[in-house]
Amino acid sequence: MGAMEEKATFEQSCHVYERALLQFQGVEGFDVYNCSAPFYWEGKTYLYGRVERRAEWARSWVRLFEQVGPDTYAAVKEHMIYQLEDPYVSFIGGEMVLGGTHVRKRQGKIDTYYGYFYRGTDLNDLRYFTTGPDEMKDIRLVALADGRVGVFSRPRGEHIRRKYGSSAVIGFVIIPDLDSLSAQVIAEATPIEGLFAEDEWGGCNQAYLLDDGRIGVLGHQSFLARSSAAEVAQTDPSQPWSDGSLAVYMNIAFEFDPQTFAVSNRKIIGTRSCYPAYACKRPSLADCAFTSGMTLREDGRVNLYSGIGDTAEGRIVVDYPFSRPVACADTGKR
Repeated sequence: MGAMEEKATFEQSCHVYERALLQFQGVEGFDVYNCSAPFYWEGKTYLYGRVERRAEWARSWVRLFEQVGPDTYAAVKEHMIYQLEDPYVSFIGGEMVLGGTHVRKRQGKIDTYYGYFYRGTDLNDLRYFTTGPDEMKDIRLVALADGRVGVFSRPRGEHIRRKYGSSAVIGFVIIPDLDSLSAQVIAEATPIEGLFAEDEWGGCNQAYLLDDGRIGVLGHQSFLARSSAAEVAQTDPSQPWSDGSLAVYMNIAFEFDPQTFAVSNRKIIGTRSCYPAYACKRPSLADCAFTSGMTLREDGRVNLYSGIGDTAEGRIVVDYPFSRPVACADTGKR
């Protein structure tokens, strides 16, 4: 079954129990999207959000937001503002790790991009400690049961396309500790085969250690479709997919064995239509749901968070996606 058919089948039978758009205070005139999953820190709930003007692209900042009400977050004043895109957090060995994509420009044009990583035990004093490989987004970390660290990469390029038929796949490597994280180690991660069909691409967005030692992965699966004639007419030729293509991004989940590289229970868990309607940044992103992560609920379901259309952050309540419980239900520092 192709991705389009898989998506259509999912949308006919999916169960969304609740849906909402997150509201952000203190950043009037800007969109907030592609956030980290919410996390706890000293009795409060926070998330990092990508902040950008609607008319701009690849000119964004990452800011910290504190939850002040149901689905409502306020910018934390006096907190560090990072020149990054698409933030994410992990908790490794008592430290919080903040990652995101830094875009480097020359004379106003994108030259390259790479992951930046910050770490620390004080939310107000995270220190930069390493950089990922050139032209690689969506690098994610997960603490393993034996104290080591699992690293998910996203190799891309013509050599990946020739071998796998995809412009980007997911790789994995285990390192002893955070001090061992480097661009070379990430670049040499072993690709996980069989996740995406030809002309699809994807990445890991958040990873969770399960109680049997496997890793539960929330990610995105993407492919290009054709836009309608009206959408093609509105497409900005200076932006990606300016030929009128529609970049479809879906929320997916799967379970991964870090020892055997076996993948199981792979499935779509959300698409753009699952979230509330809202304007997109450009027509090519009308069907884009870029996974952020999840939080566990007392009713056994999860809050699934996702950037939508590069303009907003949505939340839906769906069934717990994995076959085993996460090893630790808490994320953050209480």
